[in-house]
Amino acid sequence: MADERITQALARIDAALDRIEAASSNRPAIAAPDKPAMAALVARHENLRESVSGSLTELDALIERLER
Repeated sequence: MADERITQALARIDAALDRIEAASSNRPAIAAPDKPAMAALVARHENLRESVSGSLTELDALIERLER
C-alpha cells in the first residue's frame, strides 16, 4: 500500500514537471535591451538624480531659512 502511494506521488510529480516544462517552452523570449537604449536610460536616470538632489538641497535651505 505504501509503495502504491509512493508510485502515485512520483507519477503526480512527473506530470507536474511535464506541465512546467511545457509552460516554460511556450513562453515568448525576452529580448535583451539594446546597448544604446540602455545607455540613454542610464544617462536620463543620472540627470534626474542630479536634478532631484539639487531640488532637495534648495528645499532644505528654504526650510532652514523659514525656521529662523
